[in-house]
Amino acid sequence: MPAAGRAAILPGVSKSLKNISIVATATVASRVLGLVREIFTAAVFGTGALASAFVTAFTLPNLFRRLLGEGALTAAFVPTLTEELQQSQRAGAFLLVSQVASWLLVVTVSLVVLAMLLLAQAGWLLPLLGERLAVGTLDRLVLGAQLAAILFPYMVFVCLAAAFSAACQVLGRFTEPALSPVWLNLSILAALGFGAWWAWDQPQRMHLLCAGVLVGGFLQMAVPAAVLWREGWRPGFDLRMNDRVRAIVRLMGPMVIGSAIYLVNMAISRFLGLSLNEQAATIINLATRVMELPIGIFTAAVATVVFPLIARHAAEGRWERLGEDYHKGLRLVLVLNVPAAAGLAVLSEPITRLLFQRGAFGAGDTALMTPVLAVYALGLPLLSYVTVALRGFYAVRDTATPVRAAAWSFVVNLGLSLLLMRWFSTVGLAAAGTIAVAVQAWYLQTRLQRRLPALGFGPLLSNLGKIGLAGALMGAAVWAGWRFLGGLTINERTADLLAVAGLVPLGAAFYAGLLWVLKIEGRAELELILQKIRGRAGGR
Repeated sequence: MPAAGRAAILPGVSKSLKNISIVATATVASRVLGLVREIFTAAVFGTGALASAFVTAFTLPNLFRRLLGEGALTAAFVPTLTEELQQSQRAGAFLLVSQVASWLLVVTVSLVVLAMLLLAQAGWLLPLLGERLAVGTLDRLVLGAQLAAILFPYMVFVCLAAAFSAACQVLGRFTEPALSPVWLNLSILAALGFGAWWAWDQPQRMHLLCAGVLVGGFLQMAVPAAVLWREGWRPGFDLRMNDRVRAIVRLMGPMVIGSAIYLVNMAISRFLGLSLNEQAATIINLATRVMELPIGIFTAAVATVVFPLIARHAAEGRWERLGEDYHKGLRLVLVLNVPAAAGLAVLSEPITRLLFQRGAFGAGDTALMTPVLAVYALGLPLLSYVTVALRGFYAVRDTATPVRAAAWSFVVNLGLSLLLMRWFSTVGLAAAGTIAVAVQAWYLQTRLQRRLPALGFGPLLSNLGKIGLAGALMGAAVWAGWRFLGGLTINERTADLLAVAGLVPLGAAFYAGLLWVLKIEGRAELELILQKIRGRAGGR
């Protein structure tokens, strides 16, 4: 990077870019392990009824985790804790952490007990619908309810983990919270390995997998809690309702509604897929897991760092700085995710085959998953934008707009899912989800410009066309390379390896060159982040 460009960046955002590189590096490790976890899970269980039942069952506690933990709570907790830290220093902030954790423990344990009691009765409640449900569908739903009853305690651990991680981020500690998902993935992989060696049937292996989820959830909670302990926090059970706690509760009200709509929206495809056929729910889960890899590496890293930063600007009334940091974060996620979407869509077939086609996951499953992954990939830039835009609303305590955006997205997704699944099966569900995200992004953008003109899309407009052009050119080049490999007299596995190991880095290099040729803003920040990542990887 030229010295002038570096000097223009370092004074204002060097620390933020460093934190982004830290989170991105940690997230790469957790996401890669998560993908390995899905690969081994697919190899052991395939895409049959048992695998689909697990995916659906695991969705239920994750809905509440995202709702009470990473969703509404985090969005309300970070700005409030930031203000408390500024006004009362660490003593007041740590007290607030204990109070939030205490209330969260009471609420989640109560919900878990209630959910387990209800799910335990599914064996006789669901057959009452027997006249309306096919036998196979009824069996899959009962099995999903049974597994959900086992997995629900996971919600307690990860909701507390989300609260502790948010507190760490406010304190400027990003590495350990970003690494906490690693422990879940390692625990699940250990359970899969032990099950393959010890268990003699699939139900036993599935129960071991559920045990691995629970152990991993506990470790996810313990890691950020240990970080807070080293920072000086000491846990305590405190259910007093002071002004800060009341403020969090008031902010959480509409956020809970919005998050609930959003999470139910995400689950629609899986639940409709479970009723569609045995493979659909698992196919959708695996496709979204692959799609989430680029989102998790950079989008989540940028959003994680940007949120406390813009929340602090909002608390101080520094609207110009808020707009600057918001646009820098948004520019970064678009620059990174547009080419990721193009490459993932073009190479969906070799990626699916290389990652999953082994064991119980056969060529037929690859054929089913390839178009689903391609359709989901097209929504990557939109989903990345939504991820950052929501932080903008939450930073300024606007909780009503995200609720309305989520509601519109839900209506569109449900309506289109019921319509398109009849004609296009699982691909129709993926298309409905992608269109719903587009509607949500459009709604957020129009309202953001009205609510806070400083956060409008204007500063990015000059770059959007260039980013789209660069992504399209890179996608065309990768597609041409894939067609060339397909015409060679080499076996399928070799062609897949060449596509992923060769075309992906070549496409990335080509896109990087286009960033400089087209003079796209954000290239300098990206270069600095990559330098810091390489430095961390090299031990510097």
